[in-house]
Amino acid sequence: MARTRVLVVEDSATVRERLIEALAADPDIELVCTAQDGREAVELCRAHRPDVITMDMMMPIMSGLAATEYIMAHQPTPILIVSASLNRGELFKIYDALAAGAVDVLEKPIGDEFDSDWERRLLSAVKLVARIKVITHPRARLEAKRCASEVSVHSLQLPRPARSPEVIAIGASTGGPGAVLEVLRKLPPRVDTPILVVLHMNPPFESAFTDWLDAQIERRVIRAETGVAVSELRGCVAVAPAGRHLLVRQGRLAFTLDKERHSCRPSIDVLFESIAAEFGASASACLLTGMGRDGAAGLLKIRQAGGVTIAQDEASSVVYGMPREAAALGAATYVLPLDEIGIRLAALEGLTMEAP
Repeated sequence: MARTRVLVVEDSATVRERLIEALAADPDIELVCTAQDGREAVELCRAHRPDVITMDMMMPIMSGLAATEYIMAHQPTPILIVSASLNRGELFKIYDALAAGAVDVLEKPIGDEFDSDWERRLLSAVKLVARIKVITHPRARLEAKRCASEVSVHSLQLPRPARSPEVIAIGASTGGPGAVLEVLRKLPPRVDTPILVVLHMNPPFESAFTDWLDAQIERRVIRAETGVAVSELRGCVAVAPAGRHLLVRQGRLAFTLDKERHSCRPSIDVLFESIAAEFGASASACLLTGMGRDGAAGLLKIRQAGGVTIAQDEASSVVYGMPREAAALGAATYVLPLDEIGIRLAALEGLTMEAP
């Protein structure tokens, strides 16, 4: 079997050597070359066509974000971000890179001490990311496409449901930051239904996701807080915090520290199941790109309760894992491309994208 060919992009000599040593120790991985800045990464990616790139974010000459945007536009390659950036501004750049097509993110090792657990996670992440089939992802063209699709929906005739939703729940994992952003951008401001979001993301990097998302869209994005009534969240997006399950109980947000579901906490299934029990036919839910099967059973519960459910289709998913499981269960009322999901949600309110 062919080995996974890796390009390491890292400006720190110490971290670069650590990455090289960890990757070289695995017989299934071939280190193709290394780069010390984003411009060099672009050139080496074009010349060597690696299977996967480990990408630092903060580099001289060309940043990791700029390199990611260029590579995904011109030489699409699976990218694993390896970063120690934990301040707000630098975390925003990580989310921008994920929205631009990078697949996943892993924290850098801290200190010089040998850490076999981190090395195992690195090797696992590299092999996982290398298996993902990425697509050309030019940011400017995607923005133009977004604007065009908002105009084209004038002529779209979508059926109105028997009742408008009282809550919309969204779940996503690998590829999720960009997917959630795309769905919310397609919702007109007049859609003020409360929106609850569960996103699987490594704890060091999830802290600024809410702030990043809030900066990208017109509606308010907040961290979910226990005891808040769902009815008080009209016009808002509430994002589940890391490490706790988010659910709705007696019309209010609640958290639990119950055991992980599908190795996840927060779990999309936990939120979806509570939404089905609390809102029934007045609930809507979307299950977006992600690995595994979290959310599929919960989406089925919502559909069985009479709610409208949507799964992202294979062609637009970074990883067609969770949505595929939902489709296989018959949990999805609709299986749609990513750029149509927000439009469908707007139609549930009887709205299109025309100006008010």
